[in-house]
Amino acid sequence: MPTKVPVKKTKKSAQRPVKKTVKKNVKKLTLDDLLKSQDEAWAAIRETQQSLKESNLRTEKAIKETQKNVGGLSNSLGSMVEHILTPSLPKKFKKLGYNFNRIATYKYAEGVYAQIDGMLENGEQAVAVEAKVTLRQMDIDDHLLRMEKIRKYADEHGDKRQFMGAMAATITDEATRNYALKKGLFVIEPSGEDVKVTKPAVEPRVW
Repeated sequence: MPTKVPVKKTKKSAQRPVKKTVKKNVKKLTLDDLLKSQDEAWAAIRETQQSLKESNLRTEKAIKETQKNVGGLSNSLGSMVEHILTPSLPKKFKKLGYNFNRIATYKYAEGVYAQIDGMLENGEQAVAVEAKVTLRQMDIDDHLLRMEKIRKYADEHGDKRQFMGAMAATITDEATRNYALKKGLFVIEPSGEDVKVTKPAVEPRVW
């Protein structure tokens, strides 16, 4: 009998499932949806405006506070000037050989602007005093220019008096003090509850 040859069974290739594509329905915007979005946008705008308003109020408050502090500084400077330019100041100058019978303040105008914190005066001489909290070299240079303006104004108005200059300050270092003295200016400083006046080593500069 003929022998049977075994027949090899071939495996069927696995078939991959086919993905079905599902069509998504696109939602159409209705009039209500548009109105709702518009309301949300306006609400966001109003919220932003409110935030800006609050920010502006805070800024305005900060500005007012700054102005208040500056005003306090001005008051402190005014008190310092009053302390230095006391009625005893003419007595201090008298010890240096100068007789002044009054202290005045001036604000020159007519194109020659110069404000003077204090002016020691008599009929023949005057000392223009510039007061600062802290004395700096630039303040001294500015006062020298101010003295030129005072002289010009005096000449234009027939004032023949001799003018001298002085720097008054509550805080002064040695180098700046010496600079003022070398420029021919008096230096006025607090000394306890009083003030002291330092005369230039050479004769004071006269304008």
